Amino acid sequence: MAHSHDSHGHTHGIVDPSILTSERGIWAVKWSFVGLMITALLQVVVVILSKSVALLADTIHNFGDASTAIPLWIAFRFARLKPNRRFPYGYARVEDLAGAAIVLTILFSAIVAGYEAVDRLIRPRLVEYLWAVAAASIVGFIGNEAVAVFRIRVGKEIGSAALVADGYHARVDGWTSLAVLLGAIGVWLGYPLADPLVGLGITAAILWIVWQSARAVFARMLDAVDPEIIDDLAHAAHHVSLVQEVTDVRARWLGHHLHAEVSIAVKPELSVLEAHAVALEVHHQLLHHVPHLAEATIHVDPVNAAGDRHHRISAHVHDGLPAHSH
Repeated sequence: MAHSHDSHGHTHGIVDPSILTSERGIWAVKWSFVGLMITALLQVVVVILSKSVALLADTIHNFGDASTAIPLWIAFRFARLKPNRRFPYGYARVEDLAGAAIVLTILFSAIVAGYEAVDRLIRPRLVEYLWAVAAASIVGFIGNEAVAVFRIRVGKEIGSAALVADGYHARVDGWTSLAVLLGAIGVWLGYPLADPLVGLGITAAILWIVWQSARAVFARMLDAVDPEIIDDLAHAAHHVSLVQEVTDVRARWLGHHLHAEVSIAVKPELSVLEAHAVALEVHHQLLHHVPHLAEATIHVDPVNAAGDRHHRISAHVHDGLPAHSH
């Protein structure tokens, strides 16, 4: 028999944590958007004055990074909607789509930045106001690092892979902003090609971010989970004394909420009511030991018929038709 229980922490239904975490995500997205937009706008002024292509590449990327707040905000708004008959699992998967949109946005900024850097290598132009370029570089680093710390912390708190990926993306952006400072120093020392070369370096860094972010986001879309989560689920189920065996454990993310299926085995002489009580206690232990768990389905088998292998139906025929299975 199977038991499905919605996880509401220990508020017992008073407050839905999906709303709380979504609100926190929206809050994080909003303020990180403000921080990055201010940073990018300050850099735009210096780009216009200095004509630095390295700073232009960094500014384009900062605008791109700020714009990733839009799909994240949409995803967190959708996550607040309740499940219905057409979408019985809710709309949390929109967050995975937002992650894919973020990856494409970062890729676009890399293409634009790379084009500008190559164009400047072919047609060099004088970089002016080197002191302003250096200052804008430092401002870019500070702004991105502040946003990175903010996004990563909140993303880990609510279990949002998209928000954490965006945070690490902002952190690398901070270091690419400092690379602009190296380009300015190179120009000051008499190497004018240092500026577009740094622009190309920033493009390469952005492409590395695209690869890393794409791996994380698309792994989540394919229901990948950290193997430690599976171990934690099995370990938590074993905390219940009447559980004789934990046979099958599965988990997947829906947005920033974890959903799990755990099959346990108990002594066959237990009554239905007693087995139900064991399932309730297993669910309670899962909530205690596995962060971000939103739902858990506990399947209870007698120990002498435990595991998926006892629920499979072998191939068979009907009235001479081709063999099939269920």
